[in-house]
Amino acid sequence: MFYLLIASFIWAFSFGLIKGKLTDLDPSLVSFLRIFISFIIFIPVFKFKKINNPKLLIHLLVIGSIQFGLMYISYIYSFRYLKAYEVALFTILTPIYVTIINDLFNKRLDYMSLISAIVAIMGAWVIVYSRFEYMDFITGALMVQVSNICFAVGQIYYKKVMSKYPLIQSSDIFAVMYFGALITTGLFTLTSVKWSSVSINSSQLMSLLYLGVVASGLGFYLWNVGILRSKISTLAVMNNAKIPLAVLCSIFVFSEHADWLRLIIGGSIMIISVVISEKYSYPKYLG
Repeated sequence: MFYLLIASFIWAFSFGLIKGKLTDLDPSLVSFLRIFISFIIFIPVFKFKKINNPKLLIHLLVIGSIQFGLMYISYIYSFRYLKAYEVALFTILTPIYVTIINDLFNKRLDYMSLISAIVAIMGAWVIVYSRFEYMDFITGALMVQVSNICFAVGQIYYKKVMSKYPLIQSSDIFAVMYFGALITTGLFTLTSVKWSSVSINSSQLMSLLYLGVVASGLGFYLWNVGILRSKISTLAVMNNAKIPLAVLCSIFVFSEHADWLRLIIGGSIMIISVVISEKYSYPKYLG
């Protein structure tokens, strides 16, 4: 769970950064550039000899395309329609998707995993809930759900595939997953970006570098390492850890205001969900 928590801390900065700096750039272009930066970082540690099975190569490309590529495009696209806190709000459904998708893979239903995920959602909802000031958020909400589902599918798919290759380290093959995401985001970029109007200022460039090197590069690596070391129920719960962390980030970094009572109550509920996950859910390591 340590790796998942560190990744959540890293991602806590992304909501305000994307909303404040990158919403005037095409979402496909933003996705492609940050993934390209991450891909470049992991090329030096890529070990092609580790991938001696063509099926593994295909699996990794598909996982990257879904978990990183399609997820990022829909996620960043949602910021055109939603405020940053609203994007955070709609990500609270990810634990349910993780639990349900994993159960579909296993052809069984773990009720305690489902309960812990629901409790985590309740805690996150307490923290970020507020009354909407307008109704033009349906498109953004749907895009966030597409992003959530893609991220959940990618996590379970990765855990299932890599459980068959215990001797392969995530760092050995991560460049392949980023390449899969590059193909997806590249195709979207070619069809949607008006290159003549593209202009990236220094502030946006620094934001893209942070997102590519730290949020996408280091963050996704740590998260996927944590995936292999965590129970599915814990993984589901930790998908919401970034929400209270994002609130704290907005308070102390971006000088925004938050309801401390909601933060304390919601955070406590999420801690309870972790306890439920660790104590009462069966291990559920895919393999």
